[in-house]
Amino acid sequence: MRVLAIESSCDETAVALFDGRRGELLAHRVHSQTEVHAEYGGVVPELAARDHMRRLPSLTRATLADAGLGYDAIDAVAYTAGPGLAGALMTGAAFAKGIAASRGLPALGVNHLEGHILAPLLGDDPPAFPFLALLVSGGHSQLIEVREVGDYRLLGESIDDAIGEAFDKSAKLMGLGYPGGAALSRLAEQGDPKAVPFTRPMINRPGLDLSFSGLKTAVANAIAAGHAHEDVAASFERTVIDTLVIKLTRALEQTGLDRLVVAGGVAANRPLRQRLGEMMTERGGAVYFPEIELCTDNAAMIALAGYRRLAAGERDAKPGFRVRARWPLAELKLPGALGSTVAVTP
Repeated sequence: MRVLAIESSCDETAVALFDGRRGELLAHRVHSQTEVHAEYGGVVPELAARDHMRRLPSLTRATLADAGLGYDAIDAVAYTAGPGLAGALMTGAAFAKGIAASRGLPALGVNHLEGHILAPLLGDDPPAFPFLALLVSGGHSQLIEVREVGDYRLLGESIDDAIGEAFDKSAKLMGLGYPGGAALSRLAEQGDPKAVPFTRPMINRPGLDLSFSGLKTAVANAIAAGHAHEDVAASFERTVIDTLVIKLTRALEQTGLDRLVVAGGVAANRPLRQRLGEMMTERGGAVYFPEIELCTDNAAMIALAGYRRLAAGERDAKPGFRVRARWPLAELKLPGALGSTVAVTP
């Protein structure tokens, strides 16, 4: 089964083609809307939806051309149905369903978070189930016990700002523009991570929840006190990583798992990758990351997640579709567990 996938949950427009029979990603493309939103200092939902509409047709043609295939080679269509920006999701879903309807193909709405969690399975050394997943992105920071595709148990999450959001907001305080997470990390390479003694948030409280809004405020105070931006950036980054190491250690001990998957945009952070790699080596376990290009939003992960569920017989109800700005992982089921058809119309 070859699955064409569409991702449009926020400010990346992405298309991918996955061949389930060969277990191979045939092609994928991503268009970033950074230039569209940069002058506003954040994502403007209406502009995001309009840009998805402009980009999807040509991006799909280009992706198929990269694979050396045409529309007649597609067996099914998957698309991001949530969580995300409602208007952006609607644009991608309508485009995907249009392709499916015009060619009489099955289609399925996919959970964006499930896609992130499964993204490392596209690598050369995929993790075996079960594993502990750390999902770290601009909108989500969660610790999840993953027993199998569709079998997820939320262990902890951020009670306020997600880690990616804290990176971007702290970068903005330093005048690094939007999005600023990657720029902050580059600046941190020039600083002293011990220069500013930030408190590691919520490590003295029981449980696995996270909180980063207070750390963002501490960054603002450090800047106002005259600390060099590079030192603030380095100290901030180290504090975030230290906090994650402490929480992950607790989660691994609580679950007894020895495999860790780290996914989402922040998973591309080099110091985080290095530190967690060292942590899991010391524990005699293993850590898995997506390829750098698959850390941020992409359609390859949607294609894989969609294939797993489509191959088990799941389908959107016909006609129509439904997108969900909020769609918790806990509501997902094992592939095929709901029968041969999954009704997602209102």
